[in-house]
Amino acid sequence: MRMTPRRLLLTLALVVAMCFAAPPATARPARARSAPANAGMLQAAFAAAAAEFGVPERLLLAVSYNLSRWENHAGAPSVAGGYGPMHLVDVGSRFDAKGKGDHIPQAPPRTHDTLAAAARLRGATPEQLRHDPAQNIRGGAALLAQYAHETVGRLPASAADWYAATARYTGSDEARVALDFADAVYATMSVGARRTTGDGQLVTLTGGAIVPNRATVRGLHLRNTGYNPVECPGDLDCAFLIAAYRQTDLADASSYGNFDLAARPGDGLDIRYIVIHNTEIDYGLTVRVFQDPATAVSSHYLVRSADGAIANLVKGRNVAWHAGNWYVNGHAIGIEHEGFAIEGATWYTERMYRASARLVRYLAQKYGVPLDRAHIIGHDEIPGPTPQFQAGMHWDPGPFWDWDHYMQLLGAPIASRSGAGNKRIVTINPGFDEQAPALTYCYDGGVADCRPVPRQGANFIELRTAPDPTAPLIANQYISADPTLANNWANKAMAGQRFFLVDRRDDWDAIYFGGQVAWFHNRGGYNTAPGGGLLITPRAGVASIPVYGRAYPEESAYPPDIPPQPLVPIYEMPAGQIYVAIELVPSDYYWAPSYTPTADDAGHMVVRGQTLYFRIFFNHRFAYVKSNDVVIAPVGETE
Repeated sequence: MRMTPRRLLLTLALVVAMCFAAPPATARPARARSAPANAGMLQAAFAAAAAEFGVPERLLLAVSYNLSRWENHAGAPSVAGGYGPMHLVDVGSRFDAKGKGDHIPQAPPRTHDTLAAAARLRGATPEQLRHDPAQNIRGGAALLAQYAHETVGRLPASAADWYAATARYTGSDEARVALDFADAVYATMSVGARRTTGDGQLVTLTGGAIVPNRATVRGLHLRNTGYNPVECPGDLDCAFLIAAYRQTDLADASSYGNFDLAARPGDGLDIRYIVIHNTEIDYGLTVRVFQDPATAVSSHYLVRSADGAIANLVKGRNVAWHAGNWYVNGHAIGIEHEGFAIEGATWYTERMYRASARLVRYLAQKYGVPLDRAHIIGHDEIPGPTPQFQAGMHWDPGPFWDWDHYMQLLGAPIASRSGAGNKRIVTINPGFDEQAPALTYCYDGGVADCRPVPRQGANFIELRTAPDPTAPLIANQYISADPTLANNWANKAMAGQRFFLVDRRDDWDAIYFGGQVAWFHNRGGYNTAPGGGLLITPRAGVASIPVYGRAYPEESAYPPDIPPQPLVPIYEMPAGQIYVAIELVPSDYYWAPSYTPTADDAGHMVVRGQTLYFRIFFNHRFAYVKSNDVVIAPVGETE
């Protein structure tokens, strides 16, 4: 993806460095969450469900561990639409990562809707299984029992004979996907596992040697698939685990997954951005999600938390479905990182950062992507294509991704990249390790369990309506959530973003941010670094100009057989306001409405327009304005 409690499948990408002169602030230590009084409730729920449905308790624990690490995912769905410790899938909750034209009808996805199936088996409502972890576990146990009957005709007496039922739980008919999951589950049963979940539940799986009966999978009729060479640096642990590309309904070519064939950059879709995501599910499940063509999501790469191992899932020439914005997808490489955004450093390990940075350096050199924060971006910096998509765009990798450190690993520190420039441009640079803001998060996905997040380093500054620490945090028209929430991006300017300095009062600076004047504390320039860029403002004679979420061509550019894509503003830029332009980009649209065996088949083409757009730092997310709607701002003071 990350977002309001985010939808997990892939979804799946982000948003620096030195100060002018102030002495370093004292870092506040992270505060550990105290264990709740019912810290053994989840363990008891697994034991009760195993006994009720005749599933070995160790197996049930191991299946859940390999799906969610026993987490409830804050009560929110994964990118795949999976809920709770057993990752029960509701296909209607999946994130639309394609971001294709919203007026083009898409065939309904066809997938394994396990949430509804488990609810039927349990005689419960899907809502109960979404939000009650104990009921979710019972639903998963009921499904495993049913799969045992379907595969071996009974509830096996030996845990070894549950191998086929475990493979069946993936919903995949690909041998690599189903058997890898089953093998991981049995490996977990052998070695055991123990951890405390994010909400303080202590869960233990006692290990013990077990040899699975692999002969039980014969009735699943699993398919074998081939693999291609990886596109990775030679010194990285990188495997090609191809994402699915095939039709899900043979009678309907528009029903397919999980990416589109293309010939980038030779076909005119130049690769400009590398998008950083995080998964909200574990590595193995993410691979399985991307290899299920019904999930309609993918990314080019996936980086594992523990050791930095990388899966290359989509070739760079092809368009992965990861950003939720079709224009950005066409010009981007997506990199998923295993982990949960709200847990920050628990998942964002040094091995992950270093492997990811090595991969990004390789990709930037290969495709000519500048190594700066305007082009190495987070999923949370990508705008929705039209107004109705703004609120649902993801907020990953979240406030706890260390952009300062990451850009240093890329050899492109945020502060030094800015260098000398216009004195009226500031680069946001709060110092990740020198702050630990007080944030809250709704762990149930609603309002029943909203509480403080353990304090840790963060990558943003808070923006207020006036130069006063008691003034309200600024708001955004698309967000109604509590402004103190970690996933509320409306009032957060992130490390590496650049804005025009409107005013300065004592220790406070003001910038134009999303059509507003926003204030932040900046004593001695501690939260900023010098900035550079082209300053643009609306042309004379207009009250405001439209701000877009994508740079699509004018209507006359489309051939008769391709429907023109609507140009719908997502914001307005008021006259007199000034923003930093990143680059001037041509308009284009990649027409790829259906499955095709090869990228050069009829039906896939790049529509190029005459309209030019400036991409700008607008608010927490970047945006586009037409070049003929703006002029260069008459602001001096360069150095």
